[in-house]
Amino acid sequence: MNSMFEDKANTVSLGHKLASSDAFRALFKEGMALVEGTAAYLDGPGRAASKGLARSDALAYSSESMRLTTRLMQLASWLLLQRAVNEGEMTIAQASKEKHKVRLSRQDLATSRESFERLPPQLRELALHSLRLQERIIHLDHLIYNGEASALSPPVAPAASEELTIGAQFQRLRDAFPGSN
Repeated sequence: MNSMFEDKANTVSLGHKLASSDAFRALFKEGMALVEGTAAYLDGPGRAASKGLARSDALAYSSESMRLTTRLMQLASWLLLQRAVNEGEMTIAQASKEKHKVRLSRQDLATSRESFERLPPQLRELALHSLRLQERIIHLDHLIYNGEASALSPPVAPAASEELTIGAQFQRLRDAFPGSN
């Protein structure tokens, strides 16, 4: 049998095709706009909104904003890495080696559903938008780096033991971006 499905040397990966498409450029713009919009919110209206929260809700706000920031830094790092591949600044093999610094992983909300519902509406929307973006990027990452089959595996929620303290999250960021302290 000599079918095109058996000739892996001539096949085109759906993930690689998507990563260099207009859809990726739109995803990149969306991701960077979300990073900028989140930073503007947290530095301005979000800061003011958090001051009016009850103590437990202020703690939930702090936890959720830290998780949101960490999630967005991971996503932006991945998007920038993939853009470098798309623009020919690095090969897919080089990007694959650099990916360990990005540590792209699923992160859920940092707070309970009840606490989350008491947070300012704009923070909730930013967090939910980042979760949707995270799922799309993780899916694309699997398509590019692990092949189509692994992209179909169901998401795995992190175990409680995998939760990181804020200090550990900062250390992971410092490790991923040495020299930027």
